[in-house]
Amino acid sequence: MGDPVHTVTTLPTTRGPGRPFDPPAELLEARRHGPISRYTFPGGVSGWLVTGYDLLKTVLADPRFSSRRDLMVHPTVDYGGIRFPPVPPGEFLLMDEPEHGRYRRPLMGKFTVRRMRLLTERVEQITAEHLDAMAEAGPPTDLVTAFAKPIPAIMICELLGVPRHDQDSFQRQFESFMDAEANEEDTVAAYVSTQHRLAELVAAKRARPTDDVLSDLTDSDLTDEELKGMALVLLAAGLDTTANMLALGAFALLRSPEQLAALRSDPSLTDRAVEELLRYLSVGKTFMRTALEDVELGGHLIEAGSPLILSYNTANRDPDRFADPHVLDLHRQESRHVAFGHGIHQCLGQQLARVEMRVAFPALVNRFPTLRLAVPDEEIALRAEISDIHGVKSLPVAWDG
Repeated sequence: MGDPVHTVTTLPTTRGPGRPFDPPAELLEARRHGPISRYTFPGGVSGWLVTGYDLLKTVLADPRFSSRRDLMVHPTVDYGGIRFPPVPPGEFLLMDEPEHGRYRRPLMGKFTVRRMRLLTERVEQITAEHLDAMAEAGPPTDLVTAFAKPIPAIMICELLGVPRHDQDSFQRQFESFMDAEANEEDTVAAYVSTQHRLAELVAAKRARPTDDVLSDLTDSDLTDEELKGMALVLLAAGLDTTANMLALGAFALLRSPEQLAALRSDPSLTDRAVEELLRYLSVGKTFMRTALEDVELGGHLIEAGSPLILSYNTANRDPDRFADPHVLDLHRQESRHVAFGHGIHQCLGQQLARVEMRVAFPALVNRFPTLRLAVPDEEIALRAEISDIHGVKSLPVAWDG
């Protein structure tokens, strides 16, 4: 086993000028040198950066690579060798088996393809209501606040059983917690507040169950702390990720008039368009794993305890897997992307996200045939790269009449 030919010393945090949808150039360069590179973490910890599609799927499917947060090293900040504390009960995304399965299994039957498709009518109703409001208010508008955020927010709040009168403030509170650019004091305060709101919600469902996922879970051996953690995971996955896919997806379509016209004229393209946008945008950029034992990967020895960064956005642009990977092509015949991950940690809510996008994108472009950006491309502010999810802060749009 030889040393890799490429070493990355700084995880890039900026995208190229005029290329808001492409991975940072340094990550693409690393992929050109091979599917795995050495990466020196802050503080001098030696680890790995996986940029290739096949190797990334291999890691995600191998239980010898751990998802536990307490084994991770921060990819960009030097904490003096101090690793993260374990996650609170119920926050199963950053756990291994058997704890991960104990929390995930009760949810799996509630997010099946069939159950999520039954929600299509409700998604259509919510989408139509927000498009009506846009039309009534008239142009210009911020597509993030008028369209991209409220659709998934309402859906996940309803699935969790958040009372309708409380949904707006609940959403704002959670967004404050997820704001990667907020200072540490504000982030901690927002987190404590969010935890308090979730504790109140769990207590209310135990006292008076309603027809929702959280109420169903109260009829189990799960504690209030565990239910609170599970609800936080569902909120993060169901709200922030999909909202940024809807906003960034709309931006990408408006930047690609031919693709936009194809989606508008051919409804049969909808499913394929959603999968291509998921691949092309990869809003969930990177995830972490830690080797639990010595593992051979891509011809290299990954020593026990070594941290790995998994670059989803370069894997979904891997030229060994996708023809013309940097081209947005809604006619792409086959796109087994890893935007939702792979293996036992594959996104639980992916079918709900698909339903929301399959409804929202064509509804938007057909309701407003002259929809366009209201400012030059370069004035669209992207979310800070320190955020786990790629997206735009706002998306000003206009249309005729």
